[in-house]
Amino acid sequence: MPCSICETRRPRRFCPGVRGDICAICCGTEREVSVECPLDCEYLREARKHERLPSLAGVELPNKDIEVTEKLLGEHEGLLAVLAGALLRAALDTPGVFDSDAREAIECLIRTYRTLQSGVFYETRPSNPLAAALYSAVQAASEEYRQAEKERLGMTRTRDSHVLALLVFFQHFELDRNNGRKRGRAFLDALREIYRAQAPAPDSRSPLVLP
Repeated sequence: MPCSICETRRPRRFCPGVRGDICAICCGTEREVSVECPLDCEYLREARKHERLPSLAGVELPNKDIEVTEKLLGEHEGLLAVLAGALLRAALDTPGVFDSDAREAIECLIRTYRTLQSGVFYETRPSNPLAAALYSAVQAASEEYRQAEKERLGMTRTRDSHVLALLVFFQHFELDRNNGRKRGRAFLDALREIYRAQAPAPDSRSPLVLP
């Protein structure tokens, strides 16, 4: 039987994405392009180790007017972990979500929180239902974190500007990890490797660093 994708070359490995045997060339060219690869696929895991991500050298990152520093990340480790965990869990629980959906959700969240800085709230929800699911999950996590903080301290120390800065961090992190493939999930995979779909305790040190 020939490769399940090209139907020409001899298959060399089983692909869980197409549930059939494929050749090594198709595995490399169609991975996360036409094939939705399970994150635990051994060949995807191996490819991640050698993946050459697009360089951000000379690229003007969006929202650079919002300062994101190591100090800010350190002071808001708990919130950072909670937002990352919410984004990741929603992505893994929603079939068909790719990095592009996460990027859209984050962009819309940033637009929404920017309006709060001007004093005139205007919500920008994604029209893409997949991105909208991630958007809602992160919004809910932020609100729950603040409520828990208020119940614990009698007040909330988390400002909208703090949430906005962390969202910009995620935006830059996604750009740094994005592999440019249509069905790519390198960014979400990076979050999964860090958090394994579970946010650390609020007082634990976040392993995320500035890209």
